[in-house]
Amino acid sequence: MDVHVSCMVRGWDVRANTTGAMVLDAARRAETIGLDGLIAGDHVTFYGFGFDGLQTLTAVAAVTERITLKTAVYLLPLRHPMPVALQVAALSQLSLGRFVFGIGIGGEDPHEFTSCGIDPKTRGARTNEALEILSRVWYEDHVSFAGKHFQVDDVILYPKPLGHVPIFVGGRSDAALVRAGRYGDGYTGIWQSIERMRRCELVIADAAEAAGRARDSVELGMQFWTSIDNDRSAARAMVAQGMGSTYRLPFERFERYTPYGSAREVAEFIAKYVEAGARHVNLIPVQASPEENIERAMEVQDALRRF
Repeated sequence: MDVHVSCMVRGWDVRANTTGAMVLDAARRAETIGLDGLIAGDHVTFYGFGFDGLQTLTAVAAVTERITLKTAVYLLPLRHPMPVALQVAALSQLSLGRFVFGIGIGGEDPHEFTSCGIDPKTRGARTNEALEILSRVWYEDHVSFAGKHFQVDDVILYPKPLGHVPIFVGGRSDAALVRAGRYGDGYTGIWQSIERMRRCELVIADAAEAAGRARDSVELGMQFWTSIDNDRSAARAMVAQGMGSTYRLPFERFERYTPYGSAREVAEFIAKYVEAGARHVNLIPVQASPEENIERAMEVQDALRRF
C-alpha cells in the first residue's frame, strides 16, 4: 500500500523525563530503520505546556540526512509571518529541502491565544494573510502586502528556501478545507470518518478550482493518535491517558477515530483511509519512550506496506 508514514517526535522537557538527547536519538533511529517521516507539533502555552515545532525540527534536521520533516501542525496565527518566513527558509536550507510546513489555527485552548495578545476569533483571517505573505517572500523580492492583521512594505528576505516549501493545511472546519484548496499542497485531517474525509476532498477540490488551481492540486492525508500493544486493552489505556491529559476531554469522544491494538490492527484501521484516498498518514503514538514511539510506528508502516 503506497502511503507516506510519519511519526510524532515530541519536544524535550527534562521535567517530563524527556531530554533533548532522547529526542534526537529517536530521530536518528527513525532514519536508520527507514521510517518515511517525522512530525513535530507546536504550541506556545497549551494548557500551560509549549513546544516549538520549528525549533524541534531544526535540531532533528542537524542529526539526520534523508528523512522527511514536517510540522503537524504549526500554529501560524500565533506569530507574525516575517520571522516565521525566515525560520522556515533557514530550516529548508539546513534540511536540504526535506521540510514540509504543516500549519493549522488551533483554538482548543483560547487562553493560549490571549496569552500571546491575540484574539482567538481572528486566527483564521490571520492565517490566510500570513500564507499570502509567506507564499510571496519565499520566492519574490520587494514584497508589499496590506491586510487587516499584517502589513509589509517592500520586503526582501534572504536566505530563501531551498526550492519550493510544501504547505500542508490541517483542520476539521470547512474554512480549513477552503484554506487547503487555496494555499495548500496537502491537507491533513484528524478525528474524522472515511465518509467525512471523502467529502473534505470534494470541498478542497472545489476551492482549488475557484482559486485557479487544478482540482487535484492538494494531497489528502490523515493524522491519528494511537498506541500499539498486542494487548488491546493495554493499548487503549495508553492512548486514552495520553489524549485525555492533552485535551482534557473524555477519550470516548475520540475513540471511534483512534486506532489501537497490535500493529496489524492499527494498520487495518488506517488502510481503509488509504484506500479512500489518503496519501500520507501521521501517527502520534503514546508509548513508553520517544524511541519506542518510533519502533511501533515503523511496525505500522511495515504492516501497511503488506496490504
